Amino acid sequence: MLNCADLDKLAEYFACGDLEFDFEHGGEERRQMILEFLEKLMDLADQADELATKLIFKGGMLQQMAGIKDQK
Repeated sequence: MLNCADLDKLAEYFACGDLEFDFEHGGEERRQMILEFLEKLMDLADQADELATKLIFKGGMLQQMAGIKDQK
C-alpha cells in the first residue's frame, strides 16, 4: 500500500513542473502513459472521496468528531 510519503513525492512531482516537462518533452508513448496515469489517478480520487464519506457517516465518525469538539 502507498503511504503518505509516496503521495508527497507525487505531489512534488506535480508541483515542481516535472510532470509537465516530461509530457512536453516526451515521445507519443510517454505522453499517452502520462495521460492514462492522470486519468487513473482522478478515478482513484473519486473512489477515495466516496469511501471517506462512507466511512465517516457509516461508522458514526462525524458524530464522534462533533462530540470531541463539543467537549473542548
